Amino acid sequence: GTGLSRQPDGLPASLIERINAAGPPVLSVDIPSGVNGDTGATPGIAVRATCTVTFGLPKLGNLLPPGRELCGRLYVSHISFPPGLYGAVGDVVTGELTPLPARRMDVHKGDRGDVLFLAGARQYMGAPYFAAMSFLRAGGGYARLATPASLAPLLAANAGEAVLMPLRETNDGAAALSNLDVLVEQASRSEMLVVGPGVSLHPETQQLVRELVARVAAPVLVDGDGLTAVAAAPECMSGRRAPTVLTPHAGEMGRLLQVDAADVQHDRVGAVREAAKRYRAVVLLKGASTLVSSPDADMYLNLTGNPGMATAGCGDVLTGTIAAMVGAGLDIPMAASAGAFVHGLAGDMAAEEVGQDGMVARDVLEHLPGAVRAYRERFHELMDNHCGRLSVI
Repeated sequence: GTGLSRQPDGLPASLIERINAAGPPVLSVDIPSGVNGDTGATPGIAVRATCTVTFGLPKLGNLLPPGRELCGRLYVSHISFPPGLYGAVGDVVTGELTPLPARRMDVHKGDRGDVLFLAGARQYMGAPYFAAMSFLRAGGGYARLATPASLAPLLAANAGEAVLMPLRETNDGAAALSNLDVLVEQASRSEMLVVGPGVSLHPETQQLVRELVARVAAPVLVDGDGLTAVAAAPECMSGRRAPTVLTPHAGEMGRLLQVDAADVQHDRVGAVREAAKRYRAVVLLKGASTLVSSPDADMYLNLTGNPGMATAGCGDVLTGTIAAMVGAGLDIPMAASAGAFVHGLAGDMAAEEVGQDGMVARDVLEHLPGAVRAYRERFHELMDNHCGRLSVI
């Protein structure tokens, strides 16, 4: 049942232990016993099912970890709910994405997105590469990469497709605050600013991030170390009129909400809703079953991706992929959701080729063109079966 609110004990707990210790396949009805139907959390022991049949619509507990894994293969069975009920309940969707607009024959690179990236520091040389190159490999047109000058030769040799903007740097090799005016001016001529991947926690660079968030009139995506800057002074967001996207993992979300990461993981849905409301932003909470929330749209729960993607650099690849979806013409909330889907699909393609063990961010990056092609050419098929994670019976 879906109404669990406390840890199973006594006879139910004993039965769950015996079920998990038995040899035959286990079929759970609606949700595995011991899983919270609203959050997927397991306050105590829970059934580990081979497959689960749920009714009408999947419950959040079927789709959020650890409940998602405990369900095994998930089947959704219709039981004659009135058709109007399906559109009236809840505000969390898993498959209502938008196809990418068709490309015109006379398209040029500026039509596919002109994005300014502020990324990288001496100790984080990979982040700017993965952010900018994932934007291009996911279909973006023009990547302007602002990065500390000492990183420019390395990036020129490995990411020659990006247009480099070498920046003055601190003694620690991070972007200096003195770059503010030139970055604001360049952002005014760009479709979007992406700020934060690997920029470091240097106080001067953190202030640079906050000033950019406050002053840039274009849409802004904040990731990585940029989120720490925003969390330290949320008022930098107060005057923004253009859309803002925040892409935290659980630890960064904890800083944004001033709670522990464990509290975020306990109620991921509540956390992402609260952050979207508090910061008046589109918020993407990374992790298994990535969630995307905005103040005025349904929450999106992503089901693509796999554990092999839990590796350094994959978050930077997601950042660039979202920017590419903006460049393709999707609105900001949809770009975040479609970006999560395509990013996860590229990870699934990479896992199919090389296996989850040993996957690195470059594997996901290299499969982005194939994932975007599948999203374009097989859109309705992908929406119907969502990479096979849900089966309707």
